[in-house]
Amino acid sequence: MRVNTSFGELFVYTGAREHQTNQPAVVFVHGTGMDHTVWVLPSRYFARHGYNVLSIDLPGHGKSAGSPCSTIDEMADAVVETMEAAGISSAALVGHSMGSLVTLSAAARHPDRARALALIGTTAPMGVHPAMMASAANNDHDVIDMITYWGYSKSAQLGGNENPGMWMAGTTLRLLEKARDDVIHYDLKACEGYATGQDHAGAIQCPTLFILGDRDIMTPMRSAQKLIDAIPDAKVCRMQKTGHSLMMERPDALLDALITIV
Repeated sequence: MRVNTSFGELFVYTGAREHQTNQPAVVFVHGTGMDHTVWVLPSRYFARHGYNVLSIDLPGHGKSAGSPCSTIDEMADAVVETMEAAGISSAALVGHSMGSLVTLSAAARHPDRARALALIGTTAPMGVHPAMMASAANNDHDVIDMITYWGYSKSAQLGGNENPGMWMAGTTLRLLEKARDDVIHYDLKACEGYATGQDHAGAIQCPTLFILGDRDIMTPMRSAQKLIDAIPDAKVCRMQKTGHSLMMERPDALLDALITIV
């Protein structure tokens, strides 16, 4: 599905199901340099279990037109505009990494749009390694290598994929290689520049679930604690022996966790 917004025409994956009236909705937001394809499993599951699904390609990403946004709040506004264009008044907002900041911002600044919130592989502030930022500024392949290598636990790098026939790291590598020039740099700068995460966390009014990997070195589990403490009654799902790429490393456990909040 494609929708028109002030950010351009954006692509939305619906889980291969048309939206139905009077169904609850769930919105998925991807991380740096990625697109809706990271959410295929949960998108298809919820679309087949009574939900309207919006898995959004942010502006300048995937199949969406427009230029990449320069701030997290702009990305959040793009998400809200997409919901409006699709006729979705409120939804469970699910975001991974950069996408978790986007959904946090959207839920805080547009509380009527969020009936629940799931933050996966998150922290705020979300710092970026200087080498990663420098490589991204030059559209150097090194930034793709770093995101891929640091994005998986050591055990996941050895194999053992729960999705038979898939190469986890290779899938991430190829996806990031498809990103347009400068997109990864824009995304990393937006993450690093998002300074209102704690304030936004304090403004959350909906049920919230944190899903964190205990071997995540990009957003270490301990670094999310201030966000957790700031959101009243937030729940936490800690996944053992799991890195930053939770959708790839633990697809079944992640889906089970999402079912409890969505």
